[in-house]
Amino acid sequence: MIFNEHKDLWNYLKSQKKKSIVMYGMGNGADKILDVCDSYGITVCDFFASDGFVRGHAFHGKVVLSYSEIKEKYGADNIIVLLSFASSLPSVLDTIYKVADECELYAPDVPVCGGNLFCHEFYEDNKEKINAARSLFADDISREIFDNVISYKLTGDIKYLRLAETDKSETYNDILNAKNIKTAVDAGAYNGDTVRELSAYAPELEKVFALEPDRRNFRKLSEYAEAESRFSVKAIQSAAWNNSAVLNYDASGNRNAGVNTGAKKTVEVDAISIDSLTSERVDYIKYDVEGAEKEALLGSMGIIKEYRPALLVSAYHRSEDIFELPLLISSLEPSYKLYLRRQRYVPAWDLNILAVKEK
Repeated sequence: MIFNEHKDLWNYLKSQKKKSIVMYGMGNGADKILDVCDSYGITVCDFFASDGFVRGHAFHGKVVLSYSEIKEKYGADNIIVLLSFASSLPSVLDTIYKVADECELYAPDVPVCGGNLFCHEFYEDNKEKINAARSLFADDISREIFDNVISYKLTGDIKYLRLAETDKSETYNDILNAKNIKTAVDAGAYNGDTVRELSAYAPELEKVFALEPDRRNFRKLSEYAEAESRFSVKAIQSAAWNNSAVLNYDASGNRNAGVNTGAKKTVEVDAISIDSLTSERVDYIKYDVEGAEKEALLGSMGIIKEYRPALLVSAYHRSEDIFELPLLISSLEPSYKLYLRRQRYVPAWDLNILAVKEK
């Protein structure tokens, strides 16, 4: 697949002379996009929120307008909208799609963590790795998702995201073969939501080791673990890493908080390797550790080599994850078959690499 025919969003915005650039949403995502815009010399003229969500507040010195006010001020045909928040909620996505139908809209791909921006130069610098990773996937669906996500990352065009959506039940039933999972590790267990999700597809589930470093999330996870009666949940207040360590953890309280991310406010947390959790057989490991997926994978090499558990690895936190992580998994266990699946989300979140042994 050759992606050079796609425009690079940032250079396109920089060259834009006729339309005014406005931002849809505020907060951390908006700040990240503004930082990139500043580096390219791109001016954002105004900020707006959905009708009904405007309370007269300001953001970066500008009064936040409603969508109706933005259209009245500029005209729908005269603006470029930069979406600056993430959602998987159907009602929110429908609103985003409505704006996209009326205006020129992009959802810039800025990494959750790490400093690499997926721009045209980044693509060119990593083209060989990108093509090598693409070749590792075992089916056409994975390669189509890969191609569409790369196209999205370069252009910010959400039409590519809508072409890269798959069904969750297919992931668990047809690829991960969850019906045979008895012992699992959930790295980045949050409040237990992903343990619950797995359990819906894994009737034979007996034990889950659930790792969560954030103290507030861990409290909720512990409450769930105590209440769960169908199987055992061992809640562990630690981050997943490649060895035992004490790491700096983002203390913002955001769900996307992680270790060693350069956050302004941090707290120390314990980190352990998944290999140190147990010597018994493990059937499944989920990695959603906010940019520490590489380290967590390296910290589970022993279990992977010994038991070849099914793996679900988040591949969207860092710009390089989509190609670096498949290459790493394949190097750790060449016998794995790799798949790529993505649930409905804007931007390109909930993108997962699935690694399974031959049946």
